[in-house]
Amino acid sequence: MNLFEAIFSPELLDRTAVLYAQRQISYGELREQTLSISRALSLLGIARGDRVALLLQDSPEFVKCFIAICSCGVIAVPINMGLDLDEQRAILNDCAASVAIVEAELWDTSLVQAAEKLPHLRLVIVVNREERELELTIEGDRTQNQRNEDSNSAVPPVRICSLSELLTECREQPVPEFHSPLRHEPAFILYTSGSTGEPKGAVHRQSDIFYTNETYCREVLKLRDGDRLFSSSRLPFAYGLGNAFTFPLLNACTTILCREKPSPEVISRVFTECRPTIFFGVPVVYRLLLDHHKNVSSLDCSSLRLCISAGEALPAQIGEEWEKAFSVPVLDGIGSTEMLHMWMSNHEGEVVYGSSGKLLQGYEARLLDPEGQPTPAGTEGNLWVRGASAAIGYWQKPEITAGTFVDGWVRTGDLYQQDARGYWFHMGRSDDCFKSSGRWVSPVEVEGVLLRHKGISRAAVVEDFDGNGLPCACAFVVGAETPGDGTAVEQGLRELARAALPRFKQPRRYVFVDELPYTATGKIQRFKLRKRLRGSQSNL
Repeated sequence: MNLFEAIFSPELLDRTAVLYAQRQISYGELREQTLSISRALSLLGIARGDRVALLLQDSPEFVKCFIAICSCGVIAVPINMGLDLDEQRAILNDCAASVAIVEAELWDTSLVQAAEKLPHLRLVIVVNREERELELTIEGDRTQNQRNEDSNSAVPPVRICSLSELLTECREQPVPEFHSPLRHEPAFILYTSGSTGEPKGAVHRQSDIFYTNETYCREVLKLRDGDRLFSSSRLPFAYGLGNAFTFPLLNACTTILCREKPSPEVISRVFTECRPTIFFGVPVVYRLLLDHHKNVSSLDCSSLRLCISAGEALPAQIGEEWEKAFSVPVLDGIGSTEMLHMWMSNHEGEVVYGSSGKLLQGYEARLLDPEGQPTPAGTEGNLWVRGASAAIGYWQKPEITAGTFVDGWVRTGDLYQQDARGYWFHMGRSDDCFKSSGRWVSPVEVEGVLLRHKGISRAAVVEDFDGNGLPCACAFVVGAETPGDGTAVEQGLRELARAALPRFKQPRRYVFVDELPYTATGKIQRFKLRKRLRGSQSNL
């Protein structure tokens, strides 16, 4: 079965599939629009295995394009709209996309200027363009510059068309036949968030989508008739793709899509107007929403029955504060781009804040030491996971693939430990943890302690070095919005750390900042903080 057949059951076509910009779109309407895009792909001669990039906001256009592309045997490559131009261009070149379906404002303001540096791109389909004349090709600088460099290897020009124009043109074309995907046939490529450096493209099959639906969605979400799902994490990411697309639509529920950046004001409006029953966020979003509720205006969570968190470990203090404020639990879990969605999670009625919950049915996990040997019970180790949603590998990166995907297991890069009850606790990324006084320091553990101080709202701990060049902890902290004396806050943090942590884990230095660096998925980019420390030390 392909994605199109799995979503559009004939008996469900009258149900609401999407709430978007004060519109209700039924499964029947979405089906017909998806078929139109499939006709267009066929008319354009886009072949099985070609890569089609999606540079689209969270919208019905994204959903129907993704379904059509995968169901036709073409490979979809969603790209985060929040990346800067150089990062988007790097992904387009890495996957060698020959076709890009692009929001009009992005193409008009940025990508059109970068066309000469996209040698694989042959066709751009522009979405949501104002009604005005559209250029048919870009000859200009791209072709001329290439001719100047090598008169024998000129790059063909890019053809440009609008999606609406294209759909009109192919209206009378027959619907292409959708084939069941081959067992190991790539269907889409999702790029990692880059929390530790350069993003990598994880190659997934259609079957991976169905597996996450049968595991995480069935076991944790337990979707009900009439559920409306809203995700602050966007569709180009593995977490957002499941939350706001595949889970609701594979279960005849409704997804709430929003083009706007999910600020606390926007999320608050969506809660009030669209009444979601399940909300998905990352820890920093929950922190911002709590601050908004406390300092700006009340947040209406009365329609919610579940809240979900992933991306980074949810500090216990945030989960407890959220449930106390709104009487709705936050189910924290862990997933990855490589595994497509979550393989561990807290469950309703069995929440242990500060943990990633328990291993889901259908997945295996193990903890190994640096030599690849199992760690003793109750001790931390490098987490490896196995399950049928694992990616085939990284696009065009055989060496990195070989180090991450080993005999069916996937190295997550996370340090974990498991308690006697079966709950798993995230100790940090393996490349973020460090030794002080010869013993391991978990940034996540230290941050969880510091966040219990009311004078700060966010914290990130990284490795620093003292005056003797010995490793120690440094805490970057964002002050709470309530005014206070920074010196008094730091003193309070030191007292809190002394009471809860052994000396080698206590931060030696506190750096107050206005904001922390995050990836688009809400993960702290600790490597940038370490780089900042190195820069400050070199200036001493």
